[in-house]
Amino acid sequence: MTWNAAPPPPPAPFGALGWALVLVRGFALGTLVFGGLVVLLALRLVEWPLCGLRRPVTPHITRGVCRLAFVVLGMGYVRVGQPMVGRGAVVANHASWLDIFALNAADTVYFVAKSEVAGWPGIGWLARATGTLFIRRARIEAAQHRDMFHDRLVAGHRLVFFPEGTSTDGSRILPFKTTLFEAFFKGDMKNAMQLQAVTIIYSDPKGAARGHYGWWGDMGFATHLLKTLATPRQGKVTLIYHPPVAVSQVKDRKVLAQMLWAQTNEALESVLNQ
Repeated sequence: MTWNAAPPPPPAPFGALGWALVLVRGFALGTLVFGGLVVLLALRLVEWPLCGLRRPVTPHITRGVCRLAFVVLGMGYVRVGQPMVGRGAVVANHASWLDIFALNAADTVYFVAKSEVAGWPGIGWLARATGTLFIRRARIEAAQHRDMFHDRLVAGHRLVFFPEGTSTDGSRILPFKTTLFEAFFKGDMKNAMQLQAVTIIYSDPKGAARGHYGWWGDMGFATHLLKTLATPRQGKVTLIYHPPVAVSQVKDRKVLAQMLWAQTNEALESVLNQ
């Protein structure tokens, strides 16, 4: 499913300042991301033979790169609450490709993404290098997902997925799809796992159209990236970490999905209605 709505009006021509920001920020961001990728891959050559699926070092490189990315963009970054400690997974609302940077900057995590992402030029390479778990969103593959999740969680990975199944303009949270939650109710996972909801909230730059940072539907990535780089005075992104929910204390996947959706939605509405 893809969430479709009228896109925001196209940005005004960038002008000299805008293009200068595109060049300076774009060069700095590219150097940061791909330079970090080179370092990560080099360390992974040593980390993999010694640690296998566990990654005690390289996720910290990803976290540092993503945090510095917001400095390069000149964009505010705020975290409210604390990432959970212990085994489990994180769920969040989805509004932009910037969500990946925002969540990585707050904690050492591994994303769960649809299998198509692995083939995307650039993004797919980064996703594979940083340990993204690729799946096909089909109920018939729930058993396979359970096994994949189990192996990663036992290895100490904290997984992140977007239960809406698509991205929006950031001003709403769609109902959470429940399929992936089923994996946490099988076998020994139910008694050992907890899930934590995170609300991602973007504050638009002053004077910008609503949903400035939103990336959805058939909006092009390159166009959206250029707009973000060219924004003179950026807004900010706020991550609100909610109290974790123990899977063992919840009846089933539908109840769990609804509880986590309510946490994220209440926080978003509270901020937007201020």
